[in-house]
This record gives sequence, C-alpha cells and structure tokens, in this order.
Amino acid sequence: MESAPAGFAGTAFTLFGGALLLWTGARAVLGAPVVEGASPRVAVPLSFLFGAGALATGLWLLLGV
Repeated sequence: MESAPAGFAGTAFTLFGGALLLWTGARAVLGAPVVEGASPRVAVPLSFLFGAGALATGLWLLLGV
C-alpha cells in the first residue's frame, strides 16, 4: 500500500497527464494553437511527451513499482 504523499502525488500526476493529453489532442484535431505563439510542429509533440510522462509517473507512483 502506498503512503499518503505518494498516493496524492500519483493522483495529481495522473490527472494532470491525462488532462494534458486530452486537451492537446482536442486542440490538435481542431487546428487550434496548443501554445500561443509557438510552432505547432514543436508544441504538439512536446505537449504529448510531457503529458505521457506525467501520466506514466502518476501510474508508477500509484502502482508502487
């Protein structure tokens, strides 16, 4: 069983990572800018990378691997 801080951090990272992936995907499909003033060729992959990283970190913390 994970400790309370690890559970909180895992939940926060998982929610943030999932929300970032959903938001970035929706903005990319609609053709809206992901980051104001940044090139979509750079912003979209970086947002997906950080979203997936946060999601993986949160799951790692929650599963106690």
